[in-house]
Amino acid sequence: MAIGIRKNNQQSTIINQQSNMNSLLRRRKLIQVTIFGLFRLSAAINGIALLVVVYFLVARGWRAINWTFLTQPPMDSMTKGGILPCIVGTLCLSLGAILVALPIGVASAIYLNEYARPGRLLRAIRIGINNLAGVPSVVFGLFGLAFFVVWLKMGVSILAGSLTLGVLTLPVIIGSSEEALRSVPDTYREASLGLGATKWQTIYRVVLPAALPGILTGAILGISRAAGETAPIMFTAAVFYTPSLPTSVFDEIMALPYHIYVLATAGTEIEATRHLQYGTALVLIVLVFGLNLIAIIYRARLQRRM
Repeated sequence: MAIGIRKNNQQSTIINQQSNMNSLLRRRKLIQVTIFGLFRLSAAINGIALLVVVYFLVARGWRAINWTFLTQPPMDSMTKGGILPCIVGTLCLSLGAILVALPIGVASAIYLNEYARPGRLLRAIRIGINNLAGVPSVVFGLFGLAFFVVWLKMGVSILAGSLTLGVLTLPVIIGSSEEALRSVPDTYREASLGLGATKWQTIYRVVLPAALPGILTGAILGISRAAGETAPIMFTAAVFYTPSLPTSVFDEIMALPYHIYVLATAGTEIEATRHLQYGTALVLIVLVFGLNLIAIIYRARLQRRM
């Protein structure tokens, strides 16, 4: 009799445990479905917002896009003509910023991840980099004006603007490069060191090639931000109007973001140039997309080779 009672108690305990387990699994599944649904909703909202912006620009700016618009300088107080100096200036500034920021950013990430010892100094450096990433771009513009343009006497030029944009994109490149280096398995380093390679040889020949796709991701983000910034270049590189193309890094230039700002706020006939404003914005988006696409294709080829 007592044995039967104990068996019934054990069975009821097992049933209760199974019921609790099933309830817990259902609750976890519900939470998972809810969270994934929120993620999908967020992605859909971002995608819809992008499509709306692109449609808005295409609908309002396609009339301005023609061969003259892409190959001629502005004319008649910038109410006619094209934006060729702006396109060339934006390309010069974007590529110059990456040439400045990418080597310094990757070198900084290598030091932080491979050489620096954990401690207060390392934490302070990383906090400083994170804070630098949140500084408004206009502050970088004022810094570039005071340091590069005035103190170093570079003047309003491509070089001053590229250096300013390089400083602006540096935190993004350092962060993404450090994450890419951190994602490389330690077994790669141990195997290389075990074969007799030095630490630098291990980093240069093993770690960096494995982390290169992630580093290129940071470069893509850096190009995107450098090409679309207005405040830093309006103090250091861009001018209201110059029809000639640059011949050296010390020349002043026009740039697409600043040209849009000028047409929309300080132009002589703002309403008459409205289609030119949207057309310039559309060209800027296509230009940034093209630069990103080139970097993404190159990154994909590197990943296939690994």
